[in-house]
Amino acid sequence: MKQIKALRHRIRLYKNDLVAGYFNFRINTLADPYTIVGRGQPYRILLVLSHMRSGSSLLTHLLNSNPEIIGYGETHIQYASEQDFKKLFVKVYLSSREFTKIEDLEKLQMNQNYVLDKVLHDNKFLTEDILNSQQVYAVFLLREPQRSLASIMDLKPHWDQETACHYYINRLSSLVRYAQLINRKQRSLFFTYQQLLDQTDSVFMALKDVLETRENFSEHYEVLRTTGMPSIGDSKGNIKAGKIIRNQRKLNPTISPDLIDKANLHFEQCSATLSDYCRTIDHVDYN
Repeated sequence: MKQIKALRHRIRLYKNDLVAGYFNFRINTLADPYTIVGRGQPYRILLVLSHMRSGSSLLTHLLNSNPEIIGYGETHIQYASEQDFKKLFVKVYLSSREFTKIEDLEKLQMNQNYVLDKVLHDNKFLTEDILNSQQVYAVFLLREPQRSLASIMDLKPHWDQETACHYYINRLSSLVRYAQLINRKQRSLFFTYQQLLDQTDSVFMALKDVLETRENFSEHYEVLRTTGMPSIGDSKGNIKAGKIIRNQRKLNPTISPDLIDKANLHFEQCSATLSDYCRTIDHVDYN
């Protein structure tokens, strides 16, 4: 029995090395940061730009349900140049797919149009100019502060109200800066978490229009092996349900009214600016 287990382990390692070698060859052989071997069209980068506890894990899974998009959540890559998108390709293709059956070989085709990363923190773009690339598309997602701050403190019980509020406000400022850097409505879209829940069909139509996908988006999504893993995405809530759950779980943390008012002001200012620089679900041509 031990010999059989050891053999299976060696076979699994050999298979993993073969898969990694295949992806590395196709991705890293060519110098262009968006092009890989055996593929005529360059990839587009799809960035979910948001803050913690915004519903970004749900959005990521909904996006990934479209066969033209591949991703799994936060990769935590620090982007110093466009060449680091190659790191994104390798990490996403190795981490978001399992290769355990013969049928899984079709996953080696690498025929998606978008490779997705979710960015929730300020230290990931060491060179923010990469957001100017014509191959970079962005979906901005905001959630109102009352629920966001309570959820952040629930996730990080060692944070006090002021720390949570400071993170939230600073992050909104960064999102404004990113939108101003991109400054192209044809490759950026903004909506709120509440709109995602209450106007789902409009959000899906806007995503299809901005990303120019052939396939529609769905309220149902695949639960991946990375779903619910801490540091990748939501490890609480209903993310493993495989569909949008609109009932919100109860949260205990309370935030002072002064901090809520302060955060609300920044939320409204950020929303207004993002609406100026990005397309919104109210300003998309569906014809």
